Amino acid sequence: MDIDSFHWTDASALAVFILLWVLFSQATSGRFFKRKSLTQLMNAHREAWMRTMARRELRMIDTGIMTGLQQGTAFFASSALLALGGCFALLQSSDAVLMLLADLPLAGAPDRAVYEVKVLGLMTVLAYAFFKFGWAYRLFNYCSILIGAVPMTRDAEEDLLDAAVVRAARMNVIAGGHFNSGLRGLFFSIGYLGWFIGPAVLVMTTLLVLVVLVRRQFFSTARTALITV
Repeated sequence: MDIDSFHWTDASALAVFILLWVLFSQATSGRFFKRKSLTQLMNAHREAWMRTMARRELRMIDTGIMTGLQQGTAFFASSALLALGGCFALLQSSDAVLMLLADLPLAGAPDRAVYEVKVLGLMTVLAYAFFKFGWAYRLFNYCSILIGAVPMTRDAEEDLLDAAVVRAARMNVIAGGHFNSGLRGLFFSIGYLGWFIGPAVLVMTTLLVLVVLVRRQFFSTARTALITV
């Protein structure tokens, strides 16, 4: 690739994209703000779920919930993999896509080498999301095993029961964290599409995605439902 074809504005826009992604990920984990995010509130309910599960004699409800979590994770992993395959189609159809981009008012004159770099970048984002979903699926599987290892309340000492519950809860929270990371990857990949039009559009679409995600994490009705007594 000719270094001159990759303008500094592209590099700057890409840096903004990555920075906003990282900052949002840190914010949802409890950094920067005292206001709890939807993810943090749900993590507390994951732990409460495991403690409630330990008191149930029949745990078919819990295994059903775990099956649903795994199926949802597998769906998004498959979606990320299909999107990744679509990126290979974009590379094979470079000429047709470049002609389409050339007709857009804000795209300017597209460069083939820069276009291919952008597609490879999109593939990287989608591959990241796929691996996150894949790891989350495996961790949810481990969580199912740990749930099965939690002894019945009447048959275990309190310390052993608490330790088993804590292990299952921690695994569930970690699995949920990787699942959420994969979702963020998919969401930000939508903002990334703006780069195919231009660096300024990349910044605008990334900010738009960020506003939507911040609202959902910190100001949504779903979050309000979790803190309403």
